[in-house]
Amino acid sequence: QLQLVESGGGLVRPGGSLRLACVASGFALDDYVIGWFRQAPGKEREAVSSISPGGGDIPYAESVKGRFTISRDNAKNTVYLEMKSLKSEDTAVYYCADVRGNLPLMHMSWYDYWGQGTQVTVSS
Repeated sequence: QLQLVESGGGLVRPGGSLRLACVASGFALDDYVIGWFRQAPGKEREAVSSISPGGGDIPYAESVKGRFTISRDNAKNTVYLEMKSLKSEDTAVYYCADVRGNLPLMHMSWYDYWGQGTQVTVSS
């Protein structure tokens, strides 16, 4: 069964850090683009970042540039999202998604499989 499972979310104070993980099971991530998305209450789901199988140039949403870093460890079948200097506006459910390909993609319509999400709450 193909599955993506996110973990690492939680409650953190403004200025804090979290590292999210997206673990694939049932298939190897080597040939897949992985995207991180988030959805805040009452808002549409938005792209955060995306990484191609080989890494390379990585796009980030303007709102997270310089604070978030996406990376992947294909040997562990895992993609990470390192989040630093968190703000209250980063509060959302964070999702990872995958699609076969070679280039990072920042629109959700391109992706095939989605995880169930992990909640990130930034609050004092």
